[in-house]
Amino acid sequence: MEGVAALALSGVDKRFGAVHANRAIDLSVAPGSIHGIVGENGAGKSTLMGVVYGYYRPDAGSIRVDGTPVDIASPQDAIRAGIGMVHQHFMLVETFTVLENILLGAEGGALLARGEIEAREGLARLMAEYALDVDLDARVADLDVGAQQRVEILKALWRGARILILDEPTAVLTPQETDRLFALLAKWRAQGRTVVLITHKLREILAITDRVTVMRRGAVVATLETARTSQDELAELMVGRRVLLRVDKRAAVPGAEILRAENLRHVDVRGVERLRGVSFAVHAGEIVGIAGVSGNGQSELVETLAGLKPLAGGTIVYKGARLGPPGTADAARAVRHAHIAHVPEDRLRMGLIASFAARESAILGYHEDGELGPGPFLDPDATRRRTARLMAAFDVRPPLPDLRSGSFSGGNQQKIVLGREIDRDPDLLIVGQPTRGVDIGAIEFIHRRLVALRDAGKAILLVSCELDEILSLADRILVMFDGRIAGELPRAGADEKHLGLLMAGSAAA
Repeated sequence: MEGVAALALSGVDKRFGAVHANRAIDLSVAPGSIHGIVGENGAGKSTLMGVVYGYYRPDAGSIRVDGTPVDIASPQDAIRAGIGMVHQHFMLVETFTVLENILLGAEGGALLARGEIEAREGLARLMAEYALDVDLDARVADLDVGAQQRVEILKALWRGARILILDEPTAVLTPQETDRLFALLAKWRAQGRTVVLITHKLREILAITDRVTVMRRGAVVATLETARTSQDELAELMVGRRVLLRVDKRAAVPGAEILRAENLRHVDVRGVERLRGVSFAVHAGEIVGIAGVSGNGQSELVETLAGLKPLAGGTIVYKGARLGPPGTADAARAVRHAHIAHVPEDRLRMGLIASFAARESAILGYHEDGELGPGPFLDPDATRRRTARLMAAFDVRPPLPDLRSGSFSGGNQQKIVLGREIDRDPDLLIVGQPTRGVDIGAIEFIHRRLVALRDAGKAILLVSCELDEILSLADRILVMFDGRIAGELPRAGADEKHLGLLMAGSAAA
């Protein structure tokens, strides 16, 4: 079989109405290799892998596995062809045990008990061989994200995958968990198995892959030997222009204290304590970054500070005065009037309304401004003028105030939300996941604007799951674990290893 690709795509084409998602894609993945696929949002990566795994039928083109043509009309067809896929958002039933999730759809016939016994024996061998230790009887909802990912990989191995597709596999992992995953992938490769890795983290592409394919606007623009390329070259191929990957900023000069959180506690609607006595301060002229794996209280902290969630205890002091109890419409309005701006983590859920015109999303929360119209009535021309100004200042493309908000790319949606908040000249900007789901060109732009805001003497509280982003932007770093501040480090004293230990709740940190 020497010279025959493990996975080969020829002329794969896919449209969704007017959107040409994949344009005559040719792709060849060598057996026993790790092949990376990179590209901006909307480049067609996920659609292409959806075709390979049977979620979509291609309009044209063919797929070969180990040289043999295959017709993949469903994920079951892909599994039978030896293809497994681990999705960015895990496809697990949280109320089921690990074993129940692995057996789901592959129970082994009517004799379930016999199938379970055989599965336990086989899974024990796989866990020992690949160091994928997990409690088969644990409920998935009780596992951390690293263990849930191991379950997904075990499920693919149990079903006989020889080709494994991983979609953004490190998005929710600590650096230590990422190292563990990469060690597993290297072992898989050494055994002659094949991995297709989709990620936006170019440093990881360079660290683990053998070859990398770059996609732009639905087409393949290059396939390169990883050892012969660089982050700068890959970024330029992805965007079509040179991109500054490093944040250029001078040392911070912190000023007066702007925000102080004292022993904040929050209990969710199910009675679970999400914030467990969180205390910290943010000063003018600095960016304080909060790192941590998703689900450790960062979201609740941001929404509490923005006045959107109630406190079960503690106080929020802003510019020397205590803010009223959060969690009400009045509290959220008071936060905005206090020159506190909030860029939410989920722009589609909380930042804008997809069915609204951009000029309507661009004034959400500030629609009571007198300049936008008399009393309760908005002046469409006034909202159009303000939005056009914001679009020009924040490079929103296309610059069409009347275009539906949901028709913009993720990066341009984020620019609309960020522009709306920064335009108010806030003394404090609370920003959650500023570049989540944003392509590399927009990331560069957003980072520059945040640094410019800091240099103008503003205070910024930045929450991000991306350690690279935290290390690039933050002047001081707080790490959250299990609803608490697990540690605080100056940027000069921080590295990924130390932060990763704190993110995992390690006492050794």
